[in-house]
This record gives sequence, C-alpha cells and structure tokens, in this order.
Amino acid sequence: MAVTHPQDHPAAIRRGASADDKPADWRDGRYQAYALLRLAFTVAPIVFGIDKFFNVLVDWPVYLAPWINDIAPGSGQDFMYVVGAIEIVAGVLVALKPRYGAYVVAAWLAGIIVSLLTYSGYYDIALRDFGLLLGALTLARLASVYDPPLRSRAR
Repeated sequence: MAVTHPQDHPAAIRRGASADDKPADWRDGRYQAYALLRLAFTVAPIVFGIDKFFNVLVDWPVYLAPWINDIAPGSGQDFMYVVGAIEIVAGVLVALKPRYGAYVVAAWLAGIIVSLLTYSGYYDIALRDFGLLLGALTLARLASVYDPPLRSRAR
C-alpha cells in the first residue's frame, strides 16, 4: 500500500475542494467503492420501491409494525404504496446526487430499523438494514469527495 503525503495532493487539503480535484479513476479502490455503493443504493431502493406495488419479492405489509399500521391512514398495503414511491425517489436521488441522496437513504433505513425493532421477530432484518445504513453513510462520505456540492447562484 502506497503512503501518500499532503504535499502530494494539495487540492485534497484545500477547503471546498471540488470533484474536479478528485477525478474519477477506475484504478483507484476508493473510487471503485464509491461507484459500487452508488450503483447499489440506486438500484436497490428503486427495485424494492417498485416491488412495494406488486409484492413479488415479499409480502411487504407483513413487515409493518402494528403501531405504524394503526396510525397510518388506509391499509398496510396503502402505506406500502407511499413507502414504495419514497424509495423510488430516494434511489433516483442517489443516482443524480449521491452526496445528498445517500443521507436520504440512510435516514429512510433508520426509520425502517425503528419499525422493525418495535415489531418482535424481525431483529435479524433490522440488523441487516443497520449494515445497509452504514453502507449508505459510507457512500455519503465518499460522495463528499467525488460528487461536487450544489452551488448557489451568485447575483
């Protein structure tokens, strides 16, 4: 493993470094990790979001904690339609702007974890989703290097 020094990468230590300072290099393991996580957190939410409308992969309302079903209007499946739409939007946001979309996915996963922990019998899935949450946060940190922030327009 090569050791790098700050003087080797002056742009990396400047405040407000942009993505142009860290170009995409497919030979760089950090960029590969970023690209892989970006792909995963784009595809998975979109696929699972679409499946909330069809229940092909799993019967999604089964995983809904009863207390959420009690306070949400409509049936559990109606709630899953909303969940599916939000997941699709989150996946698209990761595809377009992972710097921000990854935090949306992480927050969404945190909500799922709370739901699963309050519904006995799904602790293993909550643990899996915690691992996914850590992956989403890792993507967010990597995106802070490879995905430039949105800039406000100067007047």
